[in-house]
Amino acid sequence: MIIAYENNRPTIDESAYVAPTAVVRGNVHIGAGTAVLFGAVISAEGGAVEIGSDCVVMENAVIRGAPNNPIRIGDRVLVGPHAHLSGCQVQDDSFLATGSAVFNGAVIEENVEVRVNGVVHVNTRLTEGSVVPIGWVAVGDPAQCYAPSDHEKIWEIQRKLDFPGTVWGVTRAVPKGQRTKRYAQALLRHNKDLIID
Repeated sequence: MIIAYENNRPTIDESAYVAPTAVVRGNVHIGAGTAVLFGAVISAEGGAVEIGSDCVVMENAVIRGAPNNPIRIGDRVLVGPHAHLSGCQVQDDSFLATGSAVFNGAVIEENVEVRVNGVVHVNTRLTEGSVVPIGWVAVGDPAQCYAPSDHEKIWEIQRKLDFPGTVWGVTRAVPKGQRTKRYAQALLRHNKDLIID
């Protein structure tokens, strides 16, 4: 499904493939030879999404541009099934495995592997050739990788990375319910979407 939003229509290179059950919405550019498979969702939620050439976006992956964090994915990048990317930069030849999550403001340099269920937190930078092990969390700039059981070490770094400010544009003092209410109100702009194809 191809959807226009606020006069922004996706641009898809004629040599690319987008499966009939994928959703591509708004200011999205998909480069030559890229394949977007069944159930994938690529949405410019106020921030552009640019996907380079010869990439693979596998089944049920979600790629979302954010107002202060557009997404730029380089060439020959694989985004695995059920992966989630929001407002991040992914450079050439990187591999984001099944279930990986990359959050707003993160930068993944060239030839990086984020293995199954790996997490790259907000405002984190993975340097060229880095590996996030299966199920581990990368946090900080430059990134340090921790097992999920190292929550206190992760939180010590994560707290300074300002998740609420980066993702929602609010301070940590704003109650969680108010953050969710504001986010829901912003998402009501989908009422103005125009289905093209």
